[in-house]
Amino acid sequence: MNKIRQTLLYIFSDFFAAAFAWTLFFLLRKKYIDVYFMKFSNEISFDKNYVYGLIIIPSMWVLLYYINGYYKNIYRKSRLIELIQTCILTLFGTLIIFFALLLDDNINSYFSYYKSIFLLFSIHFLSTYIPRAIITNITNYKIHKRILQFPTLLVGSNEKAKQLYERMQSKKRSSGNAFIGFVNVIQQESYVLNQFMPHLGHIDDIKQVFKKYDIEEVIIAIESKEHQYIEHILYKLEGVTATIKAIPDNCDIVSGRVQMTSLHDEPLMIISRNPMPAWQENTKRMIDVLVSVLVLIICSPLYIFTALGVKLSSPGPVFYRQIRIGRYGRPFRIFKFRSMYVGAEKQGIALSKENDSRITPFGKFLRKSRLDEIPQFYNVLIGEMSLVGPRPERKYFIEQILPIAPQFVLLHRVRPGITSWGQVKYGYAKNVDEMIERLKYDIIYIENMSLYLDVKILIYTIKTVLLGKGL
Repeated sequence: MNKIRQTLLYIFSDFFAAAFAWTLFFLLRKKYIDVYFMKFSNEISFDKNYVYGLIIIPSMWVLLYYINGYYKNIYRKSRLIELIQTCILTLFGTLIIFFALLLDDNINSYFSYYKSIFLLFSIHFLSTYIPRAIITNITNYKIHKRILQFPTLLVGSNEKAKQLYERMQSKKRSSGNAFIGFVNVIQQESYVLNQFMPHLGHIDDIKQVFKKYDIEEVIIAIESKEHQYIEHILYKLEGVTATIKAIPDNCDIVSGRVQMTSLHDEPLMIISRNPMPAWQENTKRMIDVLVSVLVLIICSPLYIFTALGVKLSSPGPVFYRQIRIGRYGRPFRIFKFRSMYVGAEKQGIALSKENDSRITPFGKFLRKSRLDEIPQFYNVLIGEMSLVGPRPERKYFIEQILPIAPQFVLLHRVRPGITSWGQVKYGYAKNVDEMIERLKYDIIYIENMSLYLDVKILIYTIKTVLLGKGL
């Protein structure tokens, strides 16, 4: 399955639907609604307002759909929700266009405004929804006929998993789940599911299973005696990008926001791992990109000053690159202005501490003012980091933290940030114990993530930097 191709299909459909709707609205409004306009012109001309609209308006519609989260879960769309969502967003977008572009037009009467709104809404809704409905219906047909399937892993190995498998396989209309195999929770000599699908290992091996089989969905179907392991199962599933579902019996013991769904009369529960609503998450990403571009451009003279300071303070490169662990547990290369002498960790990996002799004189200023973090706006721009999020750590320290605080894996649900609530409240950690102490602030942040909280953290961080207090 090609998710990118399917997403682009929806995007192009929406874009051209918006362009068609704007063109048709422009023609019909000038000819049948705006009688005042026709008194002064016998023919309809495609003026500059039309051209500007044809370029800008379809792009704005696609942006609105993106912010709302329409282009997520493109293979699992509810036709009823799609209808309601398209209707609400069309009304919202129509009102924006009306107040931004149409309100100051010359008209014969105010009744023309109402007719214009109704006409634009009707044309845009039909132009957008009909192609969407066609694409969604074709996709659902392929899923039901097992033409389109999703590699699925069963967590569970005995009677409940077997019953679930048999019920789903016996249905005439497929739910799209192609069962690759199962992993067990409790070690046994033999498993009931052995006769139906391959045994791929223990729950502790699940990350290796994901890498090997490209799993897209996970269904938790464990026995009552295995309920005590549910927290362990969820920790092991942290960082995976697959959709996670569970049989309803587990509803009262699984954590996080849970949504009911129905796979053709087989009820399963979706375990949502998204800390923010889709529109807030997408808006957060847009803010990240916009702010990063502005900072990288506006602060370019500051980079030159900082680079010269680093170069003159001690021999070595201007930038310091280090592998950190980011969202979904994926490693990435973080960029910073170098604040330590070259070879500072020859004696072993260690966190910085007060009066650290490894830090250059200019490096102390950089750390105090947080200027050493500025290159990370590039990491934010390319999507590896965010402006606000838990600070990314090195694998070396994560391996020390996990045996003591396994909840650390929860931080990998989100992009790491240049600044965080943990850093605002606690500051830089000087050892693993302090990292664990700071962890509780970052987990609370994730459980309460919102644009409002991000703004508060950014304001506090900026205030701290301007006052030169460091963090």
